[in-house]
Amino acid sequence: MNPSEVEFLGEKQLVSIVPNFNSDIIYLISGSVGPFRAGLPVRVPIWLAVCLKQKQKCRIVSQEWMDIEDLNERKEMEKMSKLFTEMPSSHYMDESQILLNVANDDIPDADGIRIAVKDIWDIRMSKLRTSVDAFVKSEGVHARLDHLTAMEINGIRPLLPHALDQMLRIQSANSDEANSQQSSGSGSLSM
Repeated sequence: MNPSEVEFLGEKQLVSIVPNFNSDIIYLISGSVGPFRAGLPVRVPIWLAVCLKQKQKCRIVSQEWMDIEDLNERKEMEKMSKLFTEMPSSHYMDESQILLNVANDDIPDADGIRIAVKDIWDIRMSKLRTSVDAFVKSEGVHARLDHLTAMEINGIRPLLPHALDQMLRIQSANSDEANSQQSSGSGSLSM
């Protein structure tokens, strides 16, 4: 899966909007949304909220987890923990980027949220690179990483298979070398 596919999945997350129009229920392949009543909040997929916002048909309500104090607290928890902490949303990075790009004016302290989310991302990616490095050095065959999001896994995906292939080549070369030394060593004893 590439980043755009992960983002596509993130766009299916629900967000509250306050429409400025009235409409009956809209029936979509993914399910129905609405009815829409001007001034009354309704939950819709992010992709629909973005479409309506771009047409100036709604105001997007900030996600519950997009609170600057909570995000800064999560950032500190992530710094202190050796393990990955659970994120408030499995698509926190995608959701925040999409919503902050489109509804910057609707979300209180948007710049602070953007910075906090980026800091959390940087901390988690650094932790992930360190984990992969330790995994490769330990010559492990499997690892368990809890609480990673799809975008974070996708961020490390290009590196890991290449590193594991290189490890396998080195191990095979070392094994072949050891076998050839054993063969030549046992042959000299028989003389």
